[in-house]
Amino acid sequence: MARGQLREDTYFYTGKIGNNPGDVMPFPVTREVLERGRERFNIFCAPCHSRVGDGNGFVPSRGFARKPPSYHIERLRKAPLGYFFDVMTEGFGIMPDYASQIPPQDRWNIVAYVRALQLSQNATMADVPAGQKIPSEPLKFRDAGTGASLPVLLPETNSNTEEHK
Repeated sequence: MARGQLREDTYFYTGKIGNNPGDVMPFPVTREVLERGRERFNIFCAPCHSRVGDGNGFVPSRGFARKPPSYHIERLRKAPLGYFFDVMTEGFGIMPDYASQIPPQDRWNIVAYVRALQLSQNATMADVPAGQKIPSEPLKFRDAGTGASLPVLLPETNSNTEEHK
């Protein structure tokens, strides 16, 4: 057996408990996990599913045979996390598998990000932390980006008085 190929943690590599998709993350979800998941999602998933996961990505807008489903439909909001991992691993319908392009850790990172997208599109006022302004303050950019490059945020200041100087 090749070194590193034991794959003893079957849930991490399959997203399944027995034959059924599991509904837990195999590691804690941190800000870094979500950022990496967003980055990988935007590369591999957004062309079809769009950056907000509504299924209106660039590829379907150009006449692709079938539009992918929105992650925000009830069936997918209720889907266990392992379901998304399995679909990325094995493919589904006309969606190809991504097992050879996306390593398992990144597939789980994408799963965490998909769930965050789902929560963001269906949030209620009860989900807003106490003391958070609604709407949130708009982001401030040092550089807006070119479309080929990402925007650069201004560093956060500790007080609003510095902003008004």
